[in-house]
Amino acid sequence: MEKEDCFMGVAILVSNLSHDPNTKVGACIVNVEGDIIATGYNDFPKRCKTDNFSWGKTGKLWETKYGYVCHAETSALINCSGKSTLHAVLYVVEFPCHECAKVLIQAGISKVVYLKDEQMNRESVKTAKILFDSADVEYKKFSSDIEDIDIKFRSL
Repeated sequence: MEKEDCFMGVAILVSNLSHDPNTKVGACIVNVEGDIIATGYNDFPKRCKTDNFSWGKTGKLWETKYGYVCHAETSALINCSGKSTLHAVLYVVEFPCHECAKVLIQAGISKVVYLKDEQMNRESVKTAKILFDSADVEYKKFSSDIEDIDIKFRSL
């Protein structure tokens, strides 16, 4: 298994921690030495009582998840706890939105490797690409020679 397979595997695995019933996004940040320094997933802010919010997608902003959910990319950056993200690589399940792109650029992320590109025609993603291009942040769709990673808990 290549390291990149492992890093994307971690992002996918972490996405399962999201409580969002429809959208599971995970992120994994790898520093210049090739070490995982943080992970994150999309969810409501940790200190908020989750029964106060809806996972709905339609209605006024305050009636939907969109006003409250922290994105996986931002959560991963927050979870870096002061570790340097300068020239780090982000592995993420979906291409980042424009708001996450701004934060990733500010944090010094130099490359984004994404798994899915189903949202590529959304204005937010198009804007994120413009931001990444302007800041010389490389982005590429993940590809691998393997189809899956088998995790065994009992045979280690």
